[in-house]
Amino acid sequence: MTLTLSNVILHQIVKQDDDSLNVHLRDGPLPLTEQTENLMGDIHRVYHAKAGKGFALFDTESDFQQWLKAYRTGELDFQALSEKAVERLRAELAKYPFADNGTLVMAHYRALATDYLFIGVLESKHSLRVTDELEVNATEYLDVSKMDIAARIDLSTWETDAESNRYLSFIKGRVGRKVADFFLDFLQAEVGMDSKQQNQVLMQAVEDYCDDARLDKEEKNNYRKQVFDYCNDQLKAGDEVVVKELAGELPATPEGTDFYQYANQQGYELEEQFPADRTTMRKLTKFVGAGGGLSVNFDAMLLGERVFYDPETDTLTIKGTPPNLRDQLQRRLSSRDDD
Repeated sequence: MTLTLSNVILHQIVKQDDDSLNVHLRDGPLPLTEQTENLMGDIHRVYHAKAGKGFALFDTESDFQQWLKAYRTGELDFQALSEKAVERLRAELAKYPFADNGTLVMAHYRALATDYLFIGVLESKHSLRVTDELEVNATEYLDVSKMDIAARIDLSTWETDAESNRYLSFIKGRVGRKVADFFLDFLQAEVGMDSKQQNQVLMQAVEDYCDDARLDKEEKNNYRKQVFDYCNDQLKAGDEVVVKELAGELPATPEGTDFYQYANQQGYELEEQFPADRTTMRKLTKFVGAGGGLSVNFDAMLLGERVFYDPETDTLTIKGTPPNLRDQLQRRLSSRDDD
């Protein structure tokens, strides 16, 4: 994908021995070279592919939003915007235990007719390189693939759709890291669209639609698989679930109502489009559960065929075990008999 860069700048965040954070400012934006384009191309690709992003919108009193407006009208240049941003980011990062050394990357660029402002903190990694003289030198590089402190503002949507609740996105971070709280505070934003909840609502709407359409068991399983395949394909392509597009691939009810009409009429409050959530959508075709030393995963179509559940005794019965599991069980039983 070709990106058109407007501005890119780096600032350094340094953790001191007393755990305080200092900022080393660059004195101007980076030259827009091939190397800069490659860096932002990698960042855009990795960020776009990240699953589980949060979505938000600015608070009405957001200072960051005011700085951004000033930048877009030319009252504030990119250097000044980045310095205000990194100082606010430093102050917010200092409140959290995951604060550490890092390089702030801030970039204004265009991709597929959309303007973006990216803000992220990337870690530096040590590596080795072989010189032309066949010497081994130590080097450092920005670890783009592991970035988990990053946000992106869709400037085009922010400026043209005042009702949008998702023009600001951010990576939620690893388990146990309150990166979501950090970005909401840093950008003075509030939670917008909940993509995981949207996927859960979609899944429930699909189940209800199958019931109301009076589909038999096989038809329901096929229907669920169609929905899963569509969502999975969108996820692989880096695209979002478009409800109207999904409805066009599914059969209508006996009354002639398609899924898009059904979802609107029944008040499911689905967004027109949203990112697919792999974990949620997988439940359309699989049953998955783990706990107490037991992990179970099987295709939904096997329920009632080879897998049976008795809710009164909370017992799961499996007929016909996988060959590799059966072999392990037989070996263990055989070794007990030998004892």
